[in-house]
Amino acid sequence: MTRTALVILVVLSGVLLGACGSSPTASFYTLKSDAALAPMVSTAPAKPVQVVISAVTIPGVVDRPQIVTLVGDNQVALDEFARWGEPLKANIARAIAGDLARLLGSDRVSVFDAGMDPANTWRVRVDVMRFDATPGEAVTIEALWALVAPGKSVPVVGRSLVRQQMDGHGNDALVSAADRALGAVSHDIAAVIQAGSPQ
Repeated sequence: MTRTALVILVVLSGVLLGACGSSPTASFYTLKSDAALAPMVSTAPAKPVQVVISAVTIPGVVDRPQIVTLVGDNQVALDEFARWGEPLKANIARAIAGDLARLLGSDRVSVFDAGMDPANTWRVRVDVMRFDATPGEAVTIEALWALVAPGKSVPVVGRSLVRQQMDGHGNDALVSAADRALGAVSHDIAAVIQAGSPQ
C-alpha cells in the first residue's frame, strides 16, 4: 500500500467514525394521567368505585413505536427518533385508568381485573377513532366508549371529541397535549360512572 493510499484510508476512517459518533439517538415518550384533574366529588365515596379498562383500540396508522404527526390533509410523518416507550394502546389504557382514579377518588381503577369483584366492577372499553397530532398546533382525539355497569349486561355508550392546543412546539408539548385530551375523554367517562354509582 502506497503512502498516499494509506493517508486517504486514515482520513476516510476518521470521517466514518465521526459520522457514526454524531448520529442522532431516539427519545422515548410516555403518556400519563393528567395532573390537573380534580376529584369530581369533594369527599371519597363510602365504598370505592371499582373500574377495569378492559380494552383500548387505536387506528392502525398510529399503532406503531414512532410518534406519528399530521403534515397535510392526507399525509402523515413518522419520527424515527421520537418513539413511544410502550405500545400506544397500552399506554392510553394506563393514562385513562390514572385519570379515572383521580376523578372518582378511587384506588380501585386498573387495566387488570385481578383482585376485582366482578359483581361490583365497571368495565370500560375505549375505541380511539382519531389520534391526530399537528405539530405546534393541537392534538385531536375522538373516542367511542362503552361502559358496562356492575350487574348489567347492556353497555352505556358515548362519544368524546377533544381538540387540545399544544403549549409550544416539539414532542414534549405534543405528549402533554395528548395527556390533557385523554383527561377530557376520561372526564366524560367518569361522569357516567359517578352518576350510576351509589354514593
